[in-house]
Amino acid sequence: MLPHFKAAAIHAAPVFLDKAATTKKAISLIREAVAAGAELVAFPETYIPAFPVWAALWAPIDNHDLFVRMADQSVLIDGPEVKAIRDEARRLGVVVSIGISEKSPASVGGIWNSNLLIGEDGEILNHHRKLVPTFYEKLIWSVGDGAGLRVVDTRLGKIGQLICGENTNPLARYALMAQGEQFHISSWPPVWPTRRPAEGGNYHIAAATRIRASAHCFEAKVFGLVTSGVLDKAARDMLVARDPSAAAVLDGTPRAATFFLDPTGEQIGEALCEDEGILYADIDLNRCVEPKQFHDVVGYYNRFDVFAVSISRRRLSPATFIDDLPLPAVVDDVEDKVGRAPNAAPVVL
Repeated sequence: MLPHFKAAAIHAAPVFLDKAATTKKAISLIREAVAAGAELVAFPETYIPAFPVWAALWAPIDNHDLFVRMADQSVLIDGPEVKAIRDEARRLGVVVSIGISEKSPASVGGIWNSNLLIGEDGEILNHHRKLVPTFYEKLIWSVGDGAGLRVVDTRLGKIGQLICGENTNPLARYALMAQGEQFHISSWPPVWPTRRPAEGGNYHIAAATRIRASAHCFEAKVFGLVTSGVLDKAARDMLVARDPSAAAVLDGTPRAATFFLDPTGEQIGEALCEDEGILYADIDLNRCVEPKQFHDVVGYYNRFDVFAVSISRRRLSPATFIDDLPLPAVVDDVEDKVGRAPNAAPVVL
């Protein structure tokens, strides 16, 4: 028998651009979810410290101070905020998935859109950096790498994660399918404006999320947890105070939704959209088996003699340093086997 467990999807706002306060709020939400019986708790995209929606509102020449603040409030993997979440996961014996804006140890202005999967022992099971920031997100985050394209085999089953638009990437999704994924976590921002609402044609993030998450669950035959952020009144008012014209965009742009999906792509229970809350679902991974009879794209329902997929999971870094190598041997005799003349320069062998 495959695992059966209760999962919690957090639909909540951060304390906007305040990493310490948001970490405390995250811990409080983890405790609430565990008290309700959850064995896995998942948070939205870059929950700590916030999603930089201002990149959609104003030209980058007007946002320098917000970028500086975002970089300052982003977190290091070995920093106190991540440690606090890890300690709480260990104390409560719960698996936690959380989105962070990750600070680079090599650059004061280098940040990534990242997601961590933390085990019930407090260890980081997977550290994924978003492969490609989407649209105006490129003004904020660096590109990630394939090191986090991993499915983790846990007591609760085989868990994979992708961030927002990565769920549109067939190859990223296939990378997880090919590792036997059974439970897929996707994390999303609270809003994602692409046009001024009065013009029409604005991006409907809840509808787009449903299409992509449902497609993955149907294709992979996995359960899906979709967790989205909330733009609360405090964050909205801060942005509008900066520029009153932002109100029309923020108030008229569709909000993201949080929900669960089964291995056929059908929604489990209700969805959360406007108000903060925690959504729960009972997950029985045995239900992943029957649909594999119909389409198993990493099994019988493919042609591996026709298609070949290669995935690099190398962690990228700005430099490779080679330290503590032995010094080269130096021959400094006046007469040696190479026949140097007296006073000639040493020969390096």
